[in-house]
Amino acid sequence: MKNKVNRAFMAKQKNLLYVIAALALISCSKEATTTEQEERVEQVRTTVLQPREIEREISVSTNLQGYLTQNVAPSLTGKIEHIYCEVGDKKSKGQDLVRMDQTQYKTTKISLSNLEIEKNRITQLLKTGSATQQQYDQIIAQYNSTKEQLDFLQVNTYVKAPFNGVISAKNYEDGELYSGQPILVLTQIDKLKALVAIPETYFPQFKAGMKLSLTSEIYPDQTFPATVEVVYPTIDATSHTFQAKIVIPNSKNLLRPGMYVTTTIGLGKAKVIVAPYQSVEKLVGANDRYVFINENGYAKRVSVELGQRFDQDIEIIAPEIVPGVELVTTGQHKLVDGVKINVVE
Repeated sequence: MKNKVNRAFMAKQKNLLYVIAALALISCSKEATTTEQEERVEQVRTTVLQPREIEREISVSTNLQGYLTQNVAPSLTGKIEHIYCEVGDKKSKGQDLVRMDQTQYKTTKISLSNLEIEKNRITQLLKTGSATQQQYDQIIAQYNSTKEQLDFLQVNTYVKAPFNGVISAKNYEDGELYSGQPILVLTQIDKLKALVAIPETYFPQFKAGMKLSLTSEIYPDQTFPATVEVVYPTIDATSHTFQAKIVIPNSKNLLRPGMYVTTTIGLGKAKVIVAPYQSVEKLVGANDRYVFINENGYAKRVSVELGQRFDQDIEIIAPEIVPGVELVTTGQHKLVDGVKINVVE
């Protein structure tokens, strides 16, 4: 009996030793893991950022428009007697475009002629006292009103080109009833315009009167001069861009409305910080860009905006990006914010 008790006691003691050993092993394992984590050091290469003087320029793409475009749409409804042009015809300012039904114009012209005779007669009668001032005033008012109506009818019956241009659309034929849709579209092409969207960063440097150039894939060996005519005063809150209107001389008519062109805009010299393009990381699923810098032996992640590209380098912009900062250029792909780094040559 006594032997049985001793054997049971010894078994319990043995099991207790197993448990203590297992706990010690787990504790050592955790300590080793913690130590390993604490001692994680990533090997990187860095470069010290320095300012570089550059020629600031940006390139944006846009579509050309006629400098002036007008829908030829008289303020009179009725029959179209004659259209003097076809699509593609060039028209000079003052040339005939459309003649509407003349009946109303001719009737009003006869009325004005009769009123002019009556006006001269009543003027003479007023001088001799045979007509009252009230009679004279009534005739003058009627004459002026009819003349104003005749001027309106003349402009809208005999429609002329308001500027030099080309007919870019024709929607009716002679004899059709004009119902509101423009009869013609006149577009100026000897001078063109375009609206370009410029990043808000460049708003202080962008001024009316600046000279720039355009290129087109249709004419790969040519550049076309242009001028900034208007800088719009507000910034689009969604795109963070502002618009500018540029004007392009086109006396040879090589460019046409609707063409796709690229605009190169020089903004003068500037001192900026540039970095190797490969050192800039992109957040997965977004367009956010960031870099890592060396901050007292630890990696610090810094969000940056990208500026102008220079071959293998690119301008980076952020409050933390200043001259003298150590930028990680190799090994940044495996870094996380706060990890210890060792800079190797």
